Amino acid sequence: MIGARRRPQEESRMPGSRRRARSRLAPALAALVLALVPTAVPVQAAAKPKAPAGYDHHRCGNTSGRVLLTLDDWSYGDDDRAVTVGRSLQRKGIRAAFFLVNSYASRYPKVAAALHAQGHWVGNHTWSHPHLRQLSEREARAEIRGGVDSTLLRPPYGDFGDRETRLAEELGYRICTWTVDTRDWEGPDGTFPGTAALRATVRDAPAADKRSGVVLGHLFSHFPEALPGIIDDLRDQGYRLCRNTGPTTRVIPYPLNC
Repeated sequence: MIGARRRPQEESRMPGSRRRARSRLAPALAALVLALVPTAVPVQAAAKPKAPAGYDHHRCGNTSGRVLLTLDDWSYGDDDRAVTVGRSLQRKGIRAAFFLVNSYASRYPKVAAALHAQGHWVGNHTWSHPHLRQLSEREARAEIRGGVDSTLLRPPYGDFGDRETRLAEELGYRICTWTVDTRDWEGPDGTFPGTAALRATVRDAPAADKRSGVVLGHLFSHFPEALPGIIDDLRDQGYRLCRNTGPTTRVIPYPLNC
């Protein structure tokens, strides 16, 4: 997943560099979070119960047999893209989960509100998208606390360990990763993979990873453009997708109501 923010043109040319840059910037960003969170981000309520025994973070509590589509990060240069994608999925009767980086989402609170109204889940992708395991415990806690208020946490890069799981539980979160990674941020010559390649990645993924599975894509890549084809392919293969049953709240249930 993607690291330090550049303009969209730069990001499409240099996905590998972004990851290295983000790793170098993580300590500085974490320090900034520690300074900003007390005044800019409300402290969360008392911690919720720990993740249930047998909880599978790869499936995020999805036991329905259906496929959950997820979109991460932010769409740089097009802040309304998440809402546009959400509206398209809503019209198809599909519920997705959006894991937003809150240093951006907090500037545009109507985005998360619109996604909830459209019937989608909105999860925590931290405040600034660092490698949590490279931070001190205090810094990692601040990054999680500063994220979008929810009950699911997707650690940036899928990078977490026992400490991060404990911190997430203390702050009221279950860890949520994925079973199918489209790697939509990583293409030849620094470009993003096209829609045909993304469709093929999902289409060719093992059946066990799609049944009660979680598909990962990003808002800044070609994944949103590939979604109509991905949905058609999944349905042609006999898979059903999580159903959109109306507006959601910050609480993402376990098991998922797919």
